[in-house]
Amino acid sequence: MTLERAIELRRGKRLVFTNGVFDILHAGHVTYLHRARQLGDLLIVGVNDDASVRRLGKGPNRPIHRLEDRQTVLEALRAVDAAVAFSEDTPIELIRALQPNVHVKGGDYEAERLPETPVVRGYGGEVVILPLLEGRSSTQAIRGLGFE
Repeated sequence: MTLERAIELRRGKRLVFTNGVFDILHAGHVTYLHRARQLGDLLIVGVNDDASVRRLGKGPNRPIHRLEDRQTVLEALRAVDAAVAFSEDTPIELIRALQPNVHVKGGDYEAERLPETPVVRGYGGEVVILPLLEGRSSTQAIRGLGFE
């Protein structure tokens, strides 16, 4: 989905935003996205484009799935209203454009260390850290298959 369309969807709704690679979707992702969606009326997911995934240093063969496929899979989930690509190393520009009421990250992050936190709090939004489902990780799954 385009940023412009996502902004149209947002009007008058409590917007929850999260972001990530979402390369190999697993139960941890689905649980996390379901919990995030419960915090508002609309969940928009920022998805790292392929070049930004490579810059994140996830591994030499990442992403496994190209951006368009990752967006298609995310948007098929009941909890996700839209998946919007971003090419920067952080979703700050996307957050500035959408101004979500709630920015959600997983329990492997700390709100005070996120570069997005001052931006979100600057316009009155909140940052919520949700617990992760233990033992569920795309990186672990990919390593277990011998791809890295």
